[in-house]
This record gives sequence, structure tokens and C-alpha cells, in this order.
Amino acid sequence: MSAKVKWPCKFPDRWTVLPSKRLFPESKERAPESDEQLSATQEYGVISQAEFMRLAGRRVVQLNQNLELRKRVEIGDFVISMRSFQGGLERAWAEGGIRSSYVVLRPRADLVPGYYQRLFKSVDYIQTLQSTANFIRDGQDMNYQNFVLIDLPLPPVSEQLCIAAFLDHETARIDALIEEQQRLIELLMEKRQAVISHAVTKGLDPTVPMKDSGVEWLGKVPAHWSVVPFGLAFGYQEGPGIMAVDFRDEGVPLVRISGVQGRWVTLQGCNYLDPAKASGKWGHFRLEHGDLIISGSASMGLVSEVGEEAVGAVAYTGLIRLTPKTGISDRDFIRSVVGSYQFFVQIDLLKAGSTIQHFGPTHLSQMKVVLPPLDEQIKLASYVDKVSVQFDQLLGEAEKTNELLQERRAALISAAVTGKIDVSGWQPPASVPSPELAQEAV
Repeated sequence: MSAKVKWPCKFPDRWTVLPSKRLFPESKERAPESDEQLSATQEYGVISQAEFMRLAGRRVVQLNQNLELRKRVEIGDFVISMRSFQGGLERAWAEGGIRSSYVVLRPRADLVPGYYQRLFKSVDYIQTLQSTANFIRDGQDMNYQNFVLIDLPLPPVSEQLCIAAFLDHETARIDALIEEQQRLIELLMEKRQAVISHAVTKGLDPTVPMKDSGVEWLGKVPAHWSVVPFGLAFGYQEGPGIMAVDFRDEGVPLVRISGVQGRWVTLQGCNYLDPAKASGKWGHFRLEHGDLIISGSASMGLVSEVGEEAVGAVAYTGLIRLTPKTGISDRDFIRSVVGSYQFFVQIDLLKAGSTIQHFGPTHLSQMKVVLPPLDEQIKLASYVDKVSVQFDQLLGEAEKTNELLQERRAALISAAVTGKIDVSGWQPPASVPSPELAQEAV
């Protein structure tokens, strides 16, 4: 047996610390074939597979064979999953059967599941769990042998109840603030999108004469603007389909989708190509300074620009290079158009009925864009850039607030479950209707 792993913190003297296997023996009880199939999830704990599909909005692989090998899970049990070293152990909120590869822990009768639910998800516990990390390096799943290397605190039952109730109350308050910040972020993103979309389709002068664009989803546009095919206004080229056999350990970078996640194209996650082939067979795909790259599967508004790092690289298939046409279009205006709501409305219309979720040159060739005179494009792009900076600042502040709230939440949980703060005897505020402590906690 390996040596016990020490916690990074100390517990109050009034608490007992016991071997985890005494508190949570492993249960290998088989589930009847009639038992409902369960899923162990980091987001929702252990719930029925049907409930998980409803909450997550997606289907999962159904277990149809060897049902007699499944393990029985009861409400209040805990489950060690394949990803427990990342996100802790999962509490069971439903009873049923779970895959035999999972480890089921059945708590001793005098334990409060609400307390251990928080403990097993705390930063301190997960860090301690990760220090048993041979199984991570060896590519093995976490198992009961890892779990029993960590002794567990056992506060008095009354204090377990208080900690669980306190954390339920306080995390609910923090979660409400996080949700409020998330709504603010979504509203700011929607507002930014609306401002950009209005600028590139209606212009900045509300008094200018308008005309019918002839495109139903676009409506009226300034009378002196043109509505033209995408390819008449901008150049576009999808990267080549290159087989893995052509990859090399070094050479000319082959930019992948992971390299177009921000303002600038990076070489993150790239492969490499033979320089001779890159200059010959794929020479016309080499990227130049200032090229704009979008992904056929990217989210709305994400356009990356080629800087010094990516000059001379090749963009892989699924990535599309956009370039201005001399005397017709401005590069920064392209960024504004591709970041607009109307661009993705067209993409969605053109993909309607297709099972393929990404877009490519075939879609772009069927698209229409509104094209102002070149000098006006430059002014519009400057305006959009200025507005985007303002919105990005507001979004950054909101996201920073969210991060601080998340950190506060995690720190509060760790402090309470390890006894750094004493909440024994805690009662919910009189203004907050609450059931009995025991009911709230368990």
C-alpha cells in the first residue's frame, strides 16, 4: 500500500480525521437489470441518463449490453468517475445502475452527504487527490486505491449540518451574482453585435437616402451603396486538404483551428510541412502579413489577422483566408462585415437542411454583401474598431468580476469544509425562509 497523502491544510482539533475507507466503504452491489441507467456528471452529479440528456440537450451512448454487471447506486452515495482527479467526486441524486467501471462509495450512516459533497468538490481535496497522480501519468483511471490514500475529516454531525447549510445559503447568493454578471456579458455581446451590424448595413448617417436592397433579410440600405456577391467585394481561399503523411517534425507551419482563436493568428497546435512542398505544391496558400483568417466552424465575429509569427505559414483545410480587392474593398471593413449578424444569418440560411455544420467557399460564393464606397468603408471600419474597444473593455470588466466571484465561491467552500472558518451554530438569516437545517443540508 502506498503512503498516505497529506492535506495542504490542518483541521480543527475538535474534528476527527479517519481513514476514508472507514467512512466510505466501496460498494460492489450489482444493480438489477430493471434499474434505471445513471450518468456520473461533473455538472449535475449522478443523475438518471434521461435527466442528463434533458438538461444537457444532447444524447449519450446508451448501455444495452451486460446490464447485469452494472453497480447499484443509492441516493446519497458518491461515485468516483474517470475525471474525478479534475473535478472531484460526484454525489448521487438518483438511484439506479451505473457502469461497472465506476467506483461506488456508500457513506456511513452518521455522515451528512451535503457536507461531503462540498468537501469532495473543494480545491483542497482535488489538489490532494491529484497528488496521488501516478494514475494520471500512467494513463490509468482513478480507483478506490487512490481514494483511500487520503484520510478524511469528520466534524461533529451538528457541525456537518451547519457547514452544508451555510454553504448552500452563501453559494446560492454568489451564484445569483454570477448569473447576473453572465446576463450582463450576454447583453453587452448582443449590443456590440447590433451596433456593428447596423454600421455595416445602414451606415452612420441617419439622414442619408435609403433604397430597397432587394434582399429580404437585409431590408433597406443607403441609396449610394451597392449590394454585390461576396466574391466581387472580397477575395477568399480555403486552405488545402493535407494528409497526415505529409506532416513533419519541423518545417513550414500548418496553421490549425487552435491558432485562430484570437485577434492574431498563432502557431498553437500547428503541424509542419516539408519546405520544398510548401513552396511548390502549396506555395499559393502561403499566408501574407495582414491576411484575415476565419474558421468555417468558428463562432460569430471571430476573425484572426496574420502577423509576423504566421507569415509564410499555410492555413489548413477548414480555414478561409480573406483579402481585400484593390480599389474595391478595405481589409478592416472585411473584418467588420464578417463580424456582423447579417453575415451569419446568410450562412445559416445557406446551411439550412444540411447536416454539415461548417461553411466554406461554396457558401461564400452564394452570399451577398453591402458595399459602400471605399472611403466610407475605411470610416466605418474605424468606427467599428473604436466601438469594439469600448465594448471589449466593458466585457473585460464583467468577466473579471465573474472570475473574482468564482474564486470567492471556491475559497469560501474550501475554508468552510476544512474548518478555516467556524460556522458551527450557523443559522440562516431570519428574513430568508428556510426548512430545517437537516433538510436543507441533506
